[in-house]
Amino acid sequence: MANKFKKSDKVKVITGKDKGKISEIISFIPKSNKVVIGGVNIVKRHTKPNKFNPEGGIVQKEMPIHVSNIMHVDLKTNSASKIAFKFLEDGKKVRYLKKTGELIDNKKV
Repeated sequence: MANKFKKSDKVKVITGKDKGKISEIISFIPKSNKVVIGGVNIVKRHTKPNKFNPEGGIVQKEMPIHVSNIMHVDLKTNSASKIAFKFLEDGKKVRYLKKTGELIDNKKV
């Protein structure tokens, strides 16, 4: 299966307690088809003191959500859209938004 989402993509949460939030993907977990999004699905974890957090206590962190609960966002219109793939004339496979037709992977195009 082709990976439709990549790190640093702007996405919108379409279901769950954080529905409607727009943020950037921090990391992608391909084995379980989940992503970690900045400021979304924040939970509180009770931690013991350790080397990184010598005091311990309650720490807030982002937890992964499934890719079926997010959609890619067009930065110009700020609307969510599905992602599709197409091949350019030079043979490169790129992602584009179905709603507007705008290329997502146009950094080197």
